Amino acid sequence: MKKYLALVLVLVLTAALFAGCAAPKKTALIATPSPHAEILELIKEDMKAAGFDMEITVVTDYVTENPAVAGGDAIANFFQHVPYLAGYNETASEKEKLVGVVPTHFEPLAIYKGTKDSLEAVAEGDKVAIPNDPTNMTRALLLLQDAGLIKLPEDTTLESIVTKEDIVENANNLEIIEANAEQIPGLRADVAYAVINGNNASLAGLNPSVDGIFAEPADSQAAKAYVNLFAVKPENENSDFVKALEKCVYTQKVYDLIKERGFVPTFTPAK
Repeated sequence: MKKYLALVLVLVLTAALFAGCAAPKKTALIATPSPHAEILELIKEDMKAAGFDMEITVVTDYVTENPAVAGGDAIANFFQHVPYLAGYNETASEKEKLVGVVPTHFEPLAIYKGTKDSLEAVAEGDKVAIPNDPTNMTRALLLLQDAGLIKLPEDTTLESIVTKEDIVENANNLEIIEANAEQIPGLRADVAYAVINGNNASLAGLNPSVDGIFAEPADSQAAKAYVNLFAVKPENENSDFVKALEKCVYTQKVYDLIKERGFVPTFTPAK
């Protein structure tokens, strides 16, 4: 009888042990490659220990990520900055709107060499490739203005929506070529200069702090405005997943990875 009771006790304790060690919850995320997906891979085991087994889908466009989260195919995405998310929400239906969480870093927009190695070599009619989405187009044109290549209306800010048609002074009659952001690295052989955003610069093996001819400084308005962050549905804003994500992201190893890629962390690592 004592052996029987002992066996029952062992079985009960074993069942309780397994109940307390439930398998991590499968959690789908969608991200662009660098540094976004790299950060997710870096914290994957930490998130698993926190109860979330992340399944990471890597994409290179800017089209699928927000609809994937809005439609429930992923719990979060990681690819965009604050103004891009705001622009998406302006056109999304109420049930498709997303909120930003866990701001991580700033990716300087930079001018990279194409057929010309320096801005001093600019010549009449040179071609300059810039992103064609409204948010990054305005930012790119402001960067060209800061570099002394063009002038925009005096009241132009990061919140403005401007195109090449709004240029008021173009001393060298530069030809502004608009293209999808992901295509611009491949156009460098055909243009004098290329304005490339952080995601696509990384894909092309470019570091804005090292390879950029002219880049947005860390103390610029853009650095404050264009912070990259995760996006989730409003009902997940304060979820256990987001709390775990913040704890795992705000670490020294993530901070160091962001710096290695030539970007600017916007958080202080937890001690």
